Amino acid sequence: MAWSYTAFDAFRQWLAQAEGFGLDEMHGFGGHRPWNDVSTTLAPLLNHPDDDGPDLPPTQCAALLPRLQEIADHLQRDATNPLLQRHIDDVRQLVIVLQLCIEKDVDLLFG
Repeated sequence: MAWSYTAFDAFRQWLAQAEGFGLDEMHGFGGHRPWNDVSTTLAPLLNHPDDDGPDLPPTQCAALLPRLQEIADHLQRDATNPLLQRHIDDVRQLVIVLQLCIEKDVDLLFG
């Protein structure tokens, strides 16, 4: 799975909104709100550097899965907007990649 920097940023902005906050209000994204101020299992993905950074181990991949699946399943019924459908498709593809990382016991690589 590959995203451009712009597409990865848009995807994370959308996920943050789904979690009830704006990514631009967070430390490291132009804001001052600390990450420990939000409660989401998606924080390792949302707070990940765009271009590299640490890989996500299978344990973190497993922690992301339930919430990502829940978001996709919940929003699928309202997916008449093509952009929303694209984000849902991206979530479903990411879920497949995360499942493979867990099954093969390998890190999710960024870069």
